[in-house]
Amino acid sequence: MAKQSGIWKKIYKHHLFLPLVALSLVMLANLLLNGPSFFSVSINNGVLYGRLIDILNRASELVVLAVGMTLVIASSGGTDISVGSVSCVAGAVIVSFLGSGSTYAVPFVVGVLLAMLTGFVCGAWNGFLVARLKIQPMVATLILFTGGRGIALLITNGQNLYVRVESYKWIGGTLPHIPIPTAIFIAAIVVVVVTLFLRYTATGLYVQSVGINRKAARMVGPNSTLIIFLCYAFCGMCAGIAGIIMTSRIGSIDPNQVGLNYELDAILAVALGGNSLAGGKFKVSGSVIGAITIQALTTTLYALRVTADQLPIYKAIVVILIVSLQSPEFHRYRRNLMRRLMGRKVVQG
Repeated sequence: MAKQSGIWKKIYKHHLFLPLVALSLVMLANLLLNGPSFFSVSINNGVLYGRLIDILNRASELVVLAVGMTLVIASSGGTDISVGSVSCVAGAVIVSFLGSGSTYAVPFVVGVLLAMLTGFVCGAWNGFLVARLKIQPMVATLILFTGGRGIALLITNGQNLYVRVESYKWIGGTLPHIPIPTAIFIAAIVVVVVTLFLRYTATGLYVQSVGINRKAARMVGPNSTLIIFLCYAFCGMCAGIAGIIMTSRIGSIDPNQVGLNYELDAILAVALGGNSLAGGKFKVSGSVIGAITIQALTTTLYALRVTADQLPIYKAIVVILIVSLQSPEFHRYRRNLMRRLMGRKVVQG
């Protein structure tokens, strides 16, 4: 019994326990409300179809954004609320350079690199304001949050541009003879590369130490200003990658809609993943699960025929429940309750 209790305690204290429980609850709700058909996967015209595939596919850009947001929050204890707008700017850049009839027509690979570079530059600007000028992260990133879509409108001359390059649509769709959506591969590559880099280099430790105590970390060795700057720059590049995926799905750019409100979901994904919004210790895997949970919840509500204008209400209710279950106060209440129950058993025994 003692051994089993120790195993359960170890499982419960694992950093991914609560994020996985939240995701499992959403999936259980799907099983009860929509039946086993929700989990069915089929192949049509050589491409995998099904709501599970759709969840992973549609969560891809949010996963990429959540990875960048995790490093920003962990290093600075603040959030980057401009990632949605930066995605829009990067999307406007690549569509403008690849668009049919464009005078700036460039090779496909060059367009992708330009979009990623655009995101990196935007993130570097945020990093300069936060790390060097010591401006509060939310205030610093508010500049691009409000002005990013204006920049995208300037790039597109206030119009919705369309792309006729077939290879560009492969990013948001599928590659020839490969049944799995390309966006899933892109998100997986970003997650694996970042996880391996953080695990097998000292960067992960530097980010955590800077997030816990910037001054103390600087005395030990890491350049806290550089670490925070690089985290924001990388977050901007992640936003650029997400913008590429978003615009590739529809083959166009609408500066008023692309990336809209994605910054809120990215922050929420980090929180649902069990990461502290105050900075310090973090787990990229938790943020990934949080992003998938958000998309699973969205897909579930659409399956229940909830309209787009009603979606935020139901989503907010479920999110409040999930976040409450992960709150320190709830853990304190649960521990006190367990102690009382165990005390009664001892007395009765």
